[in-house]
Amino acid sequence: MIALISGKIVYKGISHVVVDAQGVGYRVYIPLSTFYELPETGNDIRLYVHTQVKQDGINLFGFYTDRERDIFELMITVSGIGPKMSISILSGISVEELLNAILNGDVNKLISVPGLGKKTAERLILELKEKILKKMIIEDASEEKGQCKDKDVIREDVLSALVNLGYKNNIAQAALDKVMSGAEKELPMDQLLKKTLKILWS
Repeated sequence: MIALISGKIVYKGISHVVVDAQGVGYRVYIPLSTFYELPETGNDIRLYVHTQVKQDGINLFGFYTDRERDIFELMITVSGIGPKMSISILSGISVEELLNAILNGDVNKLISVPGLGKKTAERLILELKEKILKKMIIEDASEEKGQCKDKDVIREDVLSALVNLGYKNNIAQAALDKVMSGAEKELPMDQLLKKTLKILWS
């Protein structure tokens, strides 16, 4: 699978570019958010790539940042949303706005994207909210580079995540405190979140 491509832009269009990588020209489909960041034809470029393998060929979807690619790959896991729709969504809303809309359950923000209907927007929120939150926590843990967070900081981060998921602050606090008081040892953030959600779901 191609995950990254570097080379010279030999064609630059709104919907796709052609990148010459060591003498081979690759057609890569892009969202407008990536198009706006591209240099002019003839310049070097590096794109993060998602490779789609189909019976009739292989399609490459390129993104200026790995965060764009990651949210694209999450969106295409949602039923009824394929690569074309995901590219359209990223062309109509920034990654930050998209993430915030999904985490906050903001249907109105999502349906402001051309071609994105209410049912599809609701499905995005329903199917991606927890996945995005979990990914954000993993990324946050990686950025710590092995350094342990203070127990109170971890608690506040998990509480904030639960509130973003739609739980009331007092209910989330009660469940979180129950997990922390019952734990034999200090739990990492992802385990703390998982155990608290289990209580909230029960």
